[in-house]
Amino acid sequence: MGTCRATGIQAELIQAEKVRKYLSENNILRTDLKISKDDSFIYFPIKEISKELNSYTIIEREFEKRETKPKSYKEIVAIPDNLRHELPTSYNIIGNIILIKLPESLLKYQKEVGESLLKTNKNVKTVCLTQPVSGEFRIRDIKVIAGENRTETTHKEYGLTFNVDVKKTYFSPTLATERKRVATFVKQDETIVDMFAGVAPFSIMIAKYANPKVIYAIDKNEDAVKFARQNIKRNNVLDKIEAIHADAKEICRILNQKNAKADRVIMNLPFSAHVFFTSALEIINDNGTIHYYDIQKEEKIQERINGLEKTAKENRVVLKNLNVRKIKTYAPREFYIGLDITVRKNTPM
Repeated sequence: MGTCRATGIQAELIQAEKVRKYLSENNILRTDLKISKDDSFIYFPIKEISKELNSYTIIEREFEKRETKPKSYKEIVAIPDNLRHELPTSYNIIGNIILIKLPESLLKYQKEVGESLLKTNKNVKTVCLTQPVSGEFRIRDIKVIAGENRTETTHKEYGLTFNVDVKKTYFSPTLATERKRVATFVKQDETIVDMFAGVAPFSIMIAKYANPKVIYAIDKNEDAVKFARQNIKRNNVLDKIEAIHADAKEICRILNQKNAKADRVIMNLPFSAHVFFTSALEIINDNGTIHYYDIQKEEKIQERINGLEKTAKENRVVLKNLNVRKIKTYAPREFYIGLDITVRKNTPM
């Protein structure tokens, strides 16, 4: 870092802590330079000489510069100042990979953004530019813009380990708390269906922190199922989870073949879960629970709830506890929402 000649205070070693405390409390001590010492004295770099310091020995000497780490990538990224306000305030970290979305105005500076993120996140090895999740497999359009050219990583949460390929599979690190929350509701020996399991984070969290009878983790994405099976084995829950490569539209047939009904269904398929709601109602037991997730603009949330209630009525089912939880903000006035729905069957309509 080099040195800098500056004004300082010379104090005897025995007085070091007393002097340091006084200088710090009175905002006199420079924090950009390191305190130094020799066999006889300790030297404190100071901001300025004032009459309050008349009783101290003032010196001039070389002080070693202190390395100052930026608090945010925004502080060091090389872009025009008039665009700085458009830098994203948040991004996802999955394992040692950062996923960041950039507005069109910043795309020409994607390399600069990526490099600054690497410098300010010491455990990150790769930075990826990402587009919103899309398609039936809920995967992202990914482009590596800094660091190692790879998209596979290992993510950890609540003592669990997940292998993930951010380009081939869907995984949301921001749902870790939600996954743990759902696990706390699971009762002894429940049969659970995870209809859109991905790499199986919900299923594995439940298997590890609850005691279900069995979890059927289903996904249409063959890559996701491959990683799910790796993760199930890695987290030692092979006895609790069966990973199934299938379309969720086949869930009724699959469970009929197993002569099973679900006590709990997880529907984590934002934007499209409502399309499969009838299937969830068909496979669930009376008084079972559906954990339903969606992404909706605030003014459209009630409309979605009304649609679910209409679907339930058409299937002679009553839905209880339809309180909305806004789990996170997805976009301005658009939210990732969750519903814990109790399903009552055989109820007079």
